[in-house]
Amino acid sequence: RQSGVVQPTVAGKKSFCWAPLPRQRERLGTKMPEDDVDVLFEVRTHLYVGNYQACINEAQKVDVSGEVAEERDVLMYRAMVAQAKYSTVRGEVNDSSPTALQAVKNLATYLSRKMEREQVVASVKKQQEDGISMSNPTVALIAAIIFMHEGESEAALRCLHGSDSLENIALTIQILIQMSRSDLARKELKRMQGLDDDSTLTQLATAWTDLAVGGEKLQDAYYIFQELADKYGPTPLLLNGQAVAHMMQGRYEDAEGCLLSAQEKNSNDPETLINLNVVAQHLGKPVETAQRYINQLKDGFPEHPFTRALAEKEKEFDAAVALVTS
Repeated sequence: RQSGVVQPTVAGKKSFCWAPLPRQRERLGTKMPEDDVDVLFEVRTHLYVGNYQACINEAQKVDVSGEVAEERDVLMYRAMVAQAKYSTVRGEVNDSSPTALQAVKNLATYLSRKMEREQVVASVKKQQEDGISMSNPTVALIAAIIFMHEGESEAALRCLHGSDSLENIALTIQILIQMSRSDLARKELKRMQGLDDDSTLTQLATAWTDLAVGGEKLQDAYYIFQELADKYGPTPLLLNGQAVAHMMQGRYEDAEGCLLSAQEKNSNDPETLINLNVVAQHLGKPVETAQRYINQLKDGFPEHPFTRALAEKEKEFDAAVALVTS
């Protein structure tokens, strides 16, 4: 599964699966003119904090039309992608669906159909070059996600460049952190805070950046994750964030507590498995315990960035051993 919101791991690998909100409304939320209420606030917030089923349930309760209905559907199908319900997304989004939904469908295809990935990537590159498609924030963001899965960070950043969408900026921050450019991430965060300092997404981006900066900021990050968990309920995404803050401060037993809570909520979450493996090693647990998490990761998520990177390292190690012993 690729999560709707990036879940940080000590190993530095993150799952990118953002899908933006259509048009430019995402900065302030969807307002209904008759009562000036953001009718999709709960739907959006559930998605951001990793409560995917609640996002889907709330989306199905919202009775709206037009562009607001399109935004609702983008959020709902994005949550389904996070739950690996790829067939549902592919089956319900058809050729006549709006462009934003087509983008989410493309992501579902990329993540679920290995034989069609080359075709999806070629389509995304064509969109990037046509001078028009990237003006749609949804298309730009999904393209960036796919480029990140392909390991093309610079291409992903080009898709997002200049956007005032909170989600596009958030993904830019995630990419810069992965590139070890926390200095540039802080600049993007400042721009994001200027647009909407109170947004749940801005708070999450602040916590991610604090983790990257380290030092005294680690405890600040922990408090942000804790506050969001208290407000919206602990999710694997938020619990992993707390666990990483603990680990980076050497508090591995506390980290393990957070991760075991996350595992109770989702026993097959890849980020939780990665972090449990790290904690097990630092706590001196039996090798079998740490390896069990890796085996589960390999079985359930062979295409996860961490799994693929590990496979490459194992291959290189085997080759080096062969040279020494030959």
